[in-house]
Formats: sequence, C-alpha cells, structure tokens
Amino acid sequence: MHRISVGAEINYEVLIGSEWRPFVDSIFSAHKKVLIIAPSYIATSAKLLALTQNSDHTLFITPDGEAQKDYSTAQRLWNLLGESEFGRKDAIVGIGGGATTDLAGFVASTWLRGIDWYAIPTTLAGMVDAAVGGKTGINTGSGKNLVGSFYSPKSVCADITWLETLTDRDFSAGLAEVIKTGYIRDLTILDQLETIKSIGEAREQAFELVAKSVAVKATVVSSDFKEGKLREILNFGHTFGHAIEKNCQYALRHGEAVSIGLHFAALLSEATLGFDPNETAHLKRLLEKFHLPTMLDPHEHNWSDLLALMSGDKKSRDGQIRFVGLRAPGEPDWIEAASADLLKATYEKIVL
Repeated sequence: MHRISVGAEINYEVLIGSEWRPFVDSIFSAHKKVLIIAPSYIATSAKLLALTQNSDHTLFITPDGEAQKDYSTAQRLWNLLGESEFGRKDAIVGIGGGATTDLAGFVASTWLRGIDWYAIPTTLAGMVDAAVGGKTGINTGSGKNLVGSFYSPKSVCADITWLETLTDRDFSAGLAEVIKTGYIRDLTILDQLETIKSIGEAREQAFELVAKSVAVKATVVSSDFKEGKLREILNFGHTFGHAIEKNCQYALRHGEAVSIGLHFAALLSEATLGFDPNETAHLKRLLEKFHLPTMLDPHEHNWSDLLALMSGDKKSRDGQIRFVGLRAPGEPDWIEAASADLLKATYEKIVL
C-alpha cells in the first residue's frame, strides 16, 4: 500500500492499493451511522449489499453516471439523512466513479454544515482526479459542477482491484486524466505511457500510474486548495471538454471529452503560448494510442453551441473564457483573452 498526504482545510491521506472492505469496516467502527452512496451497477453487488445488513448503516442507490449529479438526487439524500436522524458524528461514504464521489462529498458538505465523508473511487478517473482534492458538486441545466463546495474527505481508499471491473473504454477514459497530469507537471508519466503498447499493459501498470498522478494532484491542491490560481492547471483540457460533455448530454465519458479538450487546448497553445506543433502532434498520437477521441463531428457539436456553453462555464471571468495551455510539456500557463476568431479557427482544426 502507498500513502499520499494531502494538506487542505484538513489533512488526509489517499491510500493506494489499500483493500476497500477493511477500509469500510474501520469507518463503521468510527461512526454509529454511515450512509453509503453508490450507483446501481455497484450497489446491487452482493459484496456491497452485505455491508448494510446492520440497520445502523444505509445504502442509497443512485442512477449511473452523470445522471446522479442532479438536484433531485441530492434532495432525496437530504431527506433520507433527516429521516435517519444523521448527526454531526455520523458519516457518508461514496463508492463509485467521479460522479458518485462528487455527489457524496457535496451532500456531506451541506448536511449540518458538514459531516465526515470518505471516498472509495472505483474508476481510474475517480482515483487520479475526482476523489482527490475536495472539489464536490452537482450539475445544473446551465452546466457542470456549477453548484458545489470545497470540502475534503477524511480519507480516500483507491483499491486498484476495482479497475478490473472497468471496460477498456472506461479505463481508457481515465487515462486522459493521467495524460493530462503528465503534461502539466510529471513528465515521467508521459515517458511511462510511451513504453506501454496496449490498454492491457496500461492496466498492469495502473498502480504506478495512479500513484504518480495522485502525487501531482496532492502537491497542487495542498498549495492552492480553493483554486486561487495554481490549482487551475488541473483544468488543462477541461474548459472545452466540459462544453463537449454538456453538449452531447454526457453520451461521451468525461475522459473522452477531456481528451478532445486536451487537443483543442494544445492547438490553442500553439497560437498563444508558442507551444511546439510537434508536441501537439505527439499529444494527439498518445491519446489516440489509447483509443481516445481527439476530433469532433461538426454536425453533432456546433461551434455556436459550444461557445455558449464555455461562456457559461465557471472558469470564465468577466465574460472572458479562460483556458489552461502549455508553453512546453510540464510548463502550463493561462490563456485569458483568446479572440472569438481564434477560438473558432482552433475548433475548425479539430472537426472531422
């Protein structure tokens, strides 16, 4: 097991390789009442249902995917917490992908102005990104994560064996976040991925890839918990990626949308930050090696729709759409005033 410390409004640990069942047992020992939140594909497994046979612990089954990050789901959870008389010494556990841990953390942050919560991410994207850093939230009709809070878990258990349950598509989607992390800070991640020839081989090296990626995120959020500026480098690829997700009503995985966003941000960086076009081509090849999309169908993703969604994103400031770009691999920088013509021209480079 590998432990990585995160310093935020509280100090906590990410336990990589720890077994999730003993982790849950320790939570049960520490809290009289525990609410476990999990999507249906996980919650219906016998091993999870067995955890809540004790009447003091409750299992709440959410819809799968981004559909669970909805106000109505949060409201049902608040009602359940009230009916079950959850107090300040009780706790919430989120077991699932990034959408589940986002929801669990948000509900925990708002119940009684904050009760303990724990994250057990079951996807690669959840392990390297969503469950670490204390960003919680739900989606609205206007965009993704526009309602949320900064509220750290008491601890995170990244049991790598959960990754065995993922399809190759879902595992690849998580690799987009790993690749992002390599480009903004740890070039050894890129070196490692270059030597990997297949998704199957990437699965075999998941422990090390997760550990390296979490170490980067832990360092960044420990320095800038509430996204003063440094933490924004973790949004590389996400401004455009979030617009794509919303525009297709989450038909694409988060990592697939981010992958296209990474390609867009690299091309935009060429025009604004002097990023080497050869490096953009290299990033595109690396993404595509793991079957990640880098291009868009203009009939499915109209530019005016995407522009409107980006303008409403929480990363925009004073009407300006803000992007994280690259001067070189490992050297992120901010793009704060790209013209509408430049953004459209960049979009036109990634349409099929």
